[in-house]
Order: sequence, then structure tokens, then C-alpha cells
Amino acid sequence: MKPVFFLFLFLWTSAFSQEIVETSFVKKSKMDAERIVSIDVFGSVFYLNNNVFYKKNSIDKISYNNLQLGDLETVDVFNPLKINLFYKNFNTVVILDNRLAEIFKIDFNNLATYKNVTHVSTGHDNTLWLFNQDTQQLELYDYRTNTNRVYTLPIQEPVLDLKSNYNTCWLLTKTHLFVYNYFGSLLKKMKHDGFTSMSEGNNHLILKKDNYLYYLKHNTENPILVSTPKLLINQFLLTNGSLYIYDNEFLHEYQLIKD
Repeated sequence: MKPVFFLFLFLWTSAFSQEIVETSFVKKSKMDAERIVSIDVFGSVFYLNNNVFYKKNSIDKISYNNLQLGDLETVDVFNPLKINLFYKNFNTVVILDNRLAEIFKIDFNNLATYKNVTHVSTGHDNTLWLFNQDTQQLELYDYRTNTNRVYTLPIQEPVLDLKSNYNTCWLLTKTHLFVYNYFGSLLKKMKHDGFTSMSEGNNHLILKKDNYLYYLKHNTENPILVSTPKLLINQFLLTNGSLYIYDNEFLHEYQLIKD
């Protein structure tokens, strides 16, 4: 029996080990930030402190603030030429250029058709993905023409997070992950148990459950546990092929070792 038992144990262990994405430590950097927003390919760090939005690199540091609009809910820098800042309490989005100059402002309270927006993410061209709490729909809104290009079917679940790139939009609810293309067609609806937030990079996702991270490869449906040191994961980013974890003191950078 022993040879059979050890063979079974070996096979089970091997199969289990394939379900972990290993990481390779790159570096850690001291950070004085309340929230890290993004890091671009040039090494610029986008972050928030005292409700002020900063862009910092080796040459300079610039900032934007709009205290009249209250707290910043989210910032999306997927398109660095059209950065969107969402002020949820005032139902308003501000669009900035790469020098953090204001180029457009959308007050959803003053539109002909009122929108009660809870989540915002970047779309293609002059569009934003919006979740409208009143209609329970995801909308692709063109802020230049003040028109909606897309409405999805109502989503009858609490929405936790929203991420997008030019081609795809991911909407995380309490029980499912919805994936849409830029026409608003539902590509996938995947049930999950406990994910609360996510980060997107090159069509791949990192999802968080408790203090653990999971990697969801593009065009797959099985999130895989990411091997990370015992860190307090206050924030995480998947960008430029690297995984960043911020523990409110240091920004830790790792490379994902994957197939």
C-alpha cells in the first residue's frame, strides 16, 4: 500500500502545485501615500494624499485637487491623456490630460437624463463605462456627445468593482464576475466566492479575497492563487507585467512567474 499511497500523494501535490502562481521579488520602495493609483511604463507614480492627486517621477511632481467636489472615490489612468477622477458624493467626473490639467467635467446631476453613478472606468474614444444605480445597468457613455452608446441588461447584484480597457469591461459583483466587450455584449458570467476587488493589466486580472490574491489569465475562468509573502495587502496593482502590493508604508514589486 505504501508505494500506492506515496504515488497518490505525489500526484496530488504536483497537481496542487500547478495551481499556484509563483512570484519573484524585484524591489520595495518607501512611499508616503494614502492610496497608490498606478505606475506607468516610464516609472511615474500616480497617488493620492489628503484628497490631492499627484503624478511623480524622477524629474518633477505635479498635482491636481478640487476640494469643492469632496472626496475622490476612484482615479483611472488607463489612458494617460484622459485621466478620469470620480467624485462620487457629487456625482461628477473630471477628465485630466497628462499634465493634470482639467480638460472636461461631467456633472451627472445636470444631464437631461439624470444618472446616479456609483462606478466609473475608462472606455475607448471619448467614453466612460458607468454603473447607473437607479437603472442597475452598465452604460457606455460618450461625454462629448452626451449620448449612451451601450446599455447592458440590468444587474441585480451589489456591484463591488469596475475595470476596463479599450476593448473589454469587467464588472465584479458580490457573487459574479461579468465580462463585456466594447459593444456591450456579455462575453462571460463567472460565479465566484468572496472576491472583493480587482486590478487589470493586459487583459489579465488580479482579484483579492481576504488577504490573498488570485490571478485570472485572459480567456480563462479559473483564478489561481498567487504566492506572496505575508504582507498586509492594503492595495495591489497589476501593471506593465508586474504585481505591486502597497502596505501603507512600502510599495513591493514582484514579477509573476507564469506559463
